[in-house]
Amino acid sequence: MIDRFAYTAMTGAKHSSGQLANTTHNLANAQTLGFREMLSGFRTSPLSGASADSRAFVVDSTMGFSAVPGTLQQTGNPLDIAFVQEGYFAVEVDGAEAYTRLGRFTVDAQGFLVNQIGHKALSSDGGAINVGMGHQLVYLGADGGVFIQDAKGEHKFVTHLKVVNPPIYELNRRPDGLFDVSQQWREHQVGLPMKAGAVESSNVNVAQVMIQMIQQNRMFDLNMRMVQVADQNARSAQTLLSLSRV
Repeated sequence: MIDRFAYTAMTGAKHSSGQLANTTHNLANAQTLGFREMLSGFRTSPLSGASADSRAFVVDSTMGFSAVPGTLQQTGNPLDIAFVQEGYFAVEVDGAEAYTRLGRFTVDAQGFLVNQIGHKALSSDGGAINVGMGHQLVYLGADGGVFIQDAKGEHKFVTHLKVVNPPIYELNRRPDGLFDVSQQWREHQVGLPMKAGAVESSNVNVAQVMIQMIQQNRMFDLNMRMVQVADQNARSAQTLLSLSRV
């Protein structure tokens, strides 16, 4: 017979372990450009029944991300661009639209402007951006404009990168680190401040994450000790019951 509070403590241990895994993931991406720190939250769920007034289960609550901008790193790369504050770049993923903070682009073998993973950058009119081949230079302006310098040395405007700024509560984080919204697409937004020749670093605060890991480890150990105490109590009770039958 096991004291029922062992099950209550076990829910705390389970979710402390999940929170620690989330924090470890953040730490592993502290150097990933454009990464948004993942946040986890929990709430208590009071138990009902006799002698349960002081007990509560732990259940998952809203899981989100930190929207605090990361530090801008000047690269000088003509196809790098970063938001100064708010905003997301739109890319095409499996025929749908997704959003990212990482503005590091390149031109692929077919002349499409793509990100590091190979997703095509979208233009302000919603189509994939194709700049063609054989240019001396392809570069981005501070307003998100895409320009080429042709073989004759002439500079020509192609289009604008599609940028959006949906409310944070509408953004859904995808397993691949990109974001999408409940709607299939959002309209291009003009006037978002950007900086050409720069990229945004991760917004993970390494020192803060290390402190969180220590706290979460302690919370996990505390809950596991409670489970061990419940087991010891059960063994003692079993011994007393055995003696009473003698």
